[in-house]
Amino acid sequence: MMTPGEVPAKREEMEPGLIRLLAPNPSPMTLHGTNTYLIGESSLAVIDPGPANDAHLQATLDAAAGRPIEAVFVTHSHVDHSRLAPVLAREAGAPVLAFGDSTAGHSPLSAALAKEGGIGGGEGVDAGFRPDRRLADGEVVRGADWEITALHTPGHFGNHMCFSWNGALFTGDHVMGWASSLVSPPDGNLAHFMASCRRLLAREDRILYPGHGAPVRAPRKRIGELIAHREMREAQIVEALRSGPLTPAEITARIYRDTPPALLAMAERNVLAHLLALMESGRAEAVDGISANARFRLANAGAG
Repeated sequence: MMTPGEVPAKREEMEPGLIRLLAPNPSPMTLHGTNTYLIGESSLAVIDPGPANDAHLQATLDAAAGRPIEAVFVTHSHVDHSRLAPVLAREAGAPVLAFGDSTAGHSPLSAALAKEGGIGGGEGVDAGFRPDRRLADGEVVRGADWEITALHTPGHFGNHMCFSWNGALFTGDHVMGWASSLVSPPDGNLAHFMASCRRLLAREDRILYPGHGAPVRAPRKRIGELIAHREMREAQIVEALRSGPLTPAEITARIYRDTPPALLAMAERNVLAHLLALMESGRAEAVDGISANARFRLANAGAG
């Protein structure tokens, strides 16, 4: 597996019928950039066209080499995955396929929080994203020489999907080898994330191709690690709350002691996601209403 310090090729044939292109958008949240995948031989499907970037659009068209692009799949509508989709679709004369717009797949609590405001979030959301065709969970899409099955895997984002092809699973931002996913409410939902992880753990995919970073060649091992990591964080949060009501920022300062300062804001969003999941399961509650800076306590702990 490639380590974060190794820069991948801008274009690479990963296996017969699969090309990976690297978008030029490296950052602490995207590693070396977004992975765009081209599937097929005589005709193509594209997964995650990437950010709005003319050079990456041209690189995708060059990689197609005159072969028709029949469909443009989007794992989820964060701008680094979806913004180029309508542009590529127009160039190719192909539809954009995804679970739905950027509000699709929200839980009732997430939808209510998004409507009320005050919870923050919205990092990198492509608010104008509208697929030409909405995919159902389990739907199969066929091209001239490829077949892709869509799986709804909410958690990192409500409309997140993974795509299965030839024993491989394209996991977007849900499962990556180099980092755990950001889950930032109301767009992300930790309870949904864990359920999606457990769903993928039960599968027997031979390899995972994530939206950022190298392929994951031991899928069940990696997914198990992600589940264990989130369970560990939940236990730390519950233990912190035993001392009394705390804000997400106060909990983050206690349990993310070795995290680089530049990533602490994202860690705080993950803590908030855990707190909301504890609320949804009846194990925690907000003291004075839900907000990004609210104090939370264990349920039935009394006033604090």
